[in-house]
Amino acid sequence: MKMRSYFELPNGVQMPKIGFGTYKSTDGRDECVISQALEAGYRLLDTAAAYKNEEQVGKAITRSGISRKEIFLTSKVWKTDLGYENTKKSFQESLERLQTDYLDLFLLHWPKPDPEFADWKELDRESWRALEELYKEGKVRAIGVSNFLPHHLENIRKTAEIQPMVDQLELHVGYLQESAVSYCKKHQIQVQAWSPLGRRRIMEQEQIQKMAEKYQTSPAQFLLTFLLQLGIGVIPKASVPERMRQNLELPEFTIKEEDIWYLRGLPQMGWSGEHPDLPRVPAQQ
Repeated sequence: MKMRSYFELPNGVQMPKIGFGTYKSTDGRDECVISQALEAGYRLLDTAAAYKNEEQVGKAITRSGISRKEIFLTSKVWKTDLGYENTKKSFQESLERLQTDYLDLFLLHWPKPDPEFADWKELDRESWRALEELYKEGKVRAIGVSNFLPHHLENIRKTAEIQPMVDQLELHVGYLQESAVSYCKKHQIQVQAWSPLGRRRIMEQEQIQKMAEKYQTSPAQFLLTFLLQLGIGVIPKASVPERMRQNLELPEFTIKEEDIWYLRGLPQMGWSGEHPDLPRVPAQQ
């Protein structure tokens, strides 16, 4: 997989296929890990107001000396800040923390403040209206959602002037959310996977390890290539420079169709326990 490879969004914006997930990358630390990711070659950084690390991301970008135009920067409005005014306020606060005057991608992080919230449909439509205005004003190059399933997307699309360009979902072998991915592809919404490597159980699954050996690659590189081959972007996390580079500089190989079908048919495993319509459950290891 070439390091500089992109998906073209419906509006022509190019989004790197492989990005760096910053969730928990600064827990108890400064921006060191994010700086290492930039040094390793990552040019897509994924953060969010809820991660509470936008300031560190901004510092890492500034100190890297890399032109802002070379970095694809994503952030998200948290589910408790949905609504027209709150979304705009959250966006401005993110800009300030990130020390930038625009974002490349801004997402609604979750479709509901909590699973039992009754008026989520109107709340989402008002939040989306705010994103549309930010896009029209040139403050963000692309807009989208995260953790939105087809029924959440349908609600927005019915009244949207601008259709969602990206849907960021938990996606990995053992949790492929086929219906949501199929819906997004039908409506030209680029899918991007968070937690693309799943949990330890997937990495240690005997058949995954055997397949990785068959393709002469690591289990992580094999799993990332699998998603990319399905046309899905990935934002893996790593805290060690060597793993960062391995996740980014993937060897060039094509997984055979029979292996693709095998992987798509595996039973559910490695799920985080997060679902927009259900109470949280313990993660599957």
